[in-house]
Order: sequence, then C-alpha cells, then structure tokens
Amino acid sequence: MDWHQTVYELIDFRSFSNLWFWIGLAVLWSTASHWVIGVPFDMVARAARQGGQAEQDFESLVRINCNRILFITEEAGLIMAAIGSFLLSTLAVLAFVFDIELAQAIFLMAAPMTLVWGLSIRTARKITGNQLSDEPLRKAMTRHRLIVQAIGMVSIFVTALWGMFQNLSAGVFGG
Repeated sequence: MDWHQTVYELIDFRSFSNLWFWIGLAVLWSTASHWVIGVPFDMVARAARQGGQAEQDFESLVRINCNRILFITEEAGLIMAAIGSFLLSTLAVLAFVFDIELAQAIFLMAAPMTLVWGLSIRTARKITGNQLSDEPLRKAMTRHRLIVQAIGMVSIFVTALWGMFQNLSAGVFGG
C-alpha cells in the first residue's frame, strides 16, 4: 500500500467506513455528556464534596449558562427553530431520498443533538423557574446528564447499525 492510498483513505467521504467519523461521533457525545448546560460535570461532584466556594462557583456558572440559554431562546428561538428544521429536513432528504452517505452521517449526528438542545432549554427553565440550588440543583444537572447519555447511547447504537448496513450494502466488508 503506497502513501497516496493511505492519504485517500484518511480523507474518504464514505463516512461510515472512515475512522475519523467514528472518532468525531465519540468526541461529540463525550463532550455533550461532560458539558451539562455548558457546565463541566466534574463541578457537580466537586460542589457536593467540598461545598463552600466550589458550591458557589458551580451555582454561579449554572445560573450564567441557564440565563444565556434562555436569553438566546427568547431572542432567537423561533428563527433558530425554523432554520434548524429547514437544515435537518434538507439533510434528511439528501441523506435518505438521494442516498448521500455524508448527509446521512451528519443527520445521524445533528438530529439527536437537537433533542439535547431542547432538553437543555427545558432544564434551564426548570432551574431558573424553581430557583434551584444545593442538592436539588445537583440532582437536576445529574438527571439532565443521564438523559443526554441515554440519547447518546441510542444515537450511537442507531448510527452503528445504519453504518454497518451501509458498509455491507456497499460491499466494503462483504463480497
């Protein structure tokens, strides 16, 4: 195998047979489950364990990010929803009607992330509306993270099944 073929395989647009796609998918969901509403999840454990300044820092960061999410939603939520729906619909048509594998890969990453964004808005409203703090706030953040992880696991499973189907259909692994 020469280096030209190796380079071509690294930048190949057949997403589901490309290692970079799977690395990107893992990084996407790892990041989504670590940064809960924009707050690194290790701050939840540190706040529970140490209290005091760690708890105050955690609560301040949660309030800042909740207010930011709600401000964006109130100011541009309708426009974002319209543009997001248009882009997801366009990706779905390109992916599953015109059978473009790159669009399938992007759709299988983007569609579940819209669920995560909606969940973040809902959690931010709950935290802000109920003025959660201390243990109830940590529980809400932990619950949010668990739901994001569940969405991620289902997403990775569905993407892996679809990717195997595409690879076997294209004859990448089979005859």
